[in-house]
Amino acid sequence: MKLFSSVRLPSFARRLLRPLLDPYRRYRHAKLIHAIRVSIGLLATILLTTGLNLPHGEWASVTMLVVIGGLQHHGNIGKKAVERAYGTLIGASVGLLLVAQQAYLGQQLLTYLLMSVVCGFFSYHAIGKGGYTALLSGITVFIVAGHGENHFSDGLWRTVDILIGIALALAFSFALPLYAVYSWRYNLASALRDCAAIYSRIINGQSVTDDEHLKLLNRLNTAMVQLRSLMPSVSKEVRISMTELDAIQRHLRMAISTLEILGNSRPDPRDGQAMARMQVVLKTEHRQIRVQLMGMARALKSGATERLERPGGMPTQEASLDAPVHNALDGYRLLTLQLAANIDAMRQCLAKSASHWKI
Repeated sequence: MKLFSSVRLPSFARRLLRPLLDPYRRYRHAKLIHAIRVSIGLLATILLTTGLNLPHGEWASVTMLVVIGGLQHHGNIGKKAVERAYGTLIGASVGLLLVAQQAYLGQQLLTYLLMSVVCGFFSYHAIGKGGYTALLSGITVFIVAGHGENHFSDGLWRTVDILIGIALALAFSFALPLYAVYSWRYNLASALRDCAAIYSRIINGQSVTDDEHLKLLNRLNTAMVQLRSLMPSVSKEVRISMTELDAIQRHLRMAISTLEILGNSRPDPRDGQAMARMQVVLKTEHRQIRVQLMGMARALKSGATERLERPGGMPTQEASLDAPVHNALDGYRLLTLQLAANIDAMRQCLAKSASHWKI
């Protein structure tokens, strides 16, 4: 990855390839890029097998779809593609052995029994870790051997076609890779902007029960799930530990929870005097929290991580957080300070790991 990022293209080439090289555009059009990549890969397998006049060449195209058709992010392509390739090779080898057994012994019932036992073995291992490799092995047995009636040459040609499909699939999987870290960055940036929008609604006295507010909260909950699912791939792609990613995820979850509590514990928006006092007492905190949230979102989207090095400058000293609570506004202020401290800790985590995810 670092090798490709260090290559310097001529200015005219950068302008021409900007839509493909820009991370955000690739993130926005990830499905389209993946579809085009698979289509070109399939065309290559068709032209190659047809041009060489290989028997049963359609299995090269089937293998191409099986190996990379459902894999989008670069972080899981390597591992998953190898797992699927192993499954295909194991199944093809077993299928050829069964065809050879049928050709030399001619025992049809024995072939059926062996196929059933072998596929039962694969099914046993299909439940749990590496399950897809085992399942694909069983499927490939039937692709190569049929019910044992295929000729050995047919099984061998199908195996060759499968190998061609695997090789081309692995080659095309690394063409214009779609990194999971892009999706992680931009989804996290969007979540932080939604947090800023919710916080603005809270401090400006807007309803926390209307459709717009609930829509934002639902979007944040969805983003949390998506970010969690991306973390293993991000960790593999950019060599960042799951512990660091978990810390960022935890700070985001705590921020969302605190925002929900703030929305339900703020002064009554109909009490103009209480709202005005809140605005005066927490003026600095309100401004700095929004600045921090939007600053992190911009840094994640643009890659300009310098803004992450700027401390928040908010009064989050231990004495302030441990101050006694005398009234509702004191409790609300304490929650605001806790939110500020949590957001600042998240900023520090992002700054510390920026050298990894800034690609």
